[in-house]
Amino acid sequence: MLELRKANDRGYADHGWLKSFHSFSFAEYHDPAHMGFGALRVINEDRIQPGTGFGTHGHRDMEIISYVLEGALAHKDSMGNGSAILPGDVQRMSAGKGVLHSEFNHAVEGITHFLQIWIEPDVFGIDPGYEQKHFDAASKRGQLRLIASPDGRDGSVRLHQDARLYSALVDASDRLVHGVAPGRRAYVHLARGRIDVNGLTLDAGDALKATDVREIVLDHAEDAEVLLFDLA
Repeated sequence: MLELRKANDRGYADHGWLKSFHSFSFAEYHDPAHMGFGALRVINEDRIQPGTGFGTHGHRDMEIISYVLEGALAHKDSMGNGSAILPGDVQRMSAGKGVLHSEFNHAVEGITHFLQIWIEPDVFGIDPGYEQKHFDAASKRGQLRLIASPDGRDGSVRLHQDARLYSALVDASDRLVHGVAPGRRAYVHLARGRIDVNGLTLDAGDALKATDVREIVLDHAEDAEVLLFDLA
């Protein structure tokens, strides 16, 4: 079964300094039909204005992935980590038994455009953890690059969940096929561009839920940047 979710059907919050689209119920946006998909709980498409950001706040028992599309995201946390997350970087923070962190756009001009992704872990109360890796455009061009997985294989960041996240940069000449094992499901989020997924056309911000399918086929793309989640 395939279920297409258009970008404009997402929840939306405008806080002035932050504009955020919510693929699933989050904060004041609540939709019982969109509470998550398997262990995937949050995809927020955030745009942070210059000189602003999220002040120090806490999380528990959640795998949080930051995926920057434009600009830079400054990260600090109670584990002692401090970094700038740039396009191509993937940051994974395991909140575990509790962590505090902040995220800012310190630029004088230009927004920070990024995806904030939450995945529910399969283990709770662990020590918090942090990992950040860079995946250059060449490694994602015309192919699905594994960027997060349970075992950290192929240089991906490690998740405490049976979930795999792939990223791809897809052009018109590309046709990518991802096999979906029996009993698993797939979720495709289009970060930008346009692409056909199993015959359905997605524009930037659109998503596709896929259950009981054998494969995900990506083709007829126009400068597309795709995230594909393979979930238990």
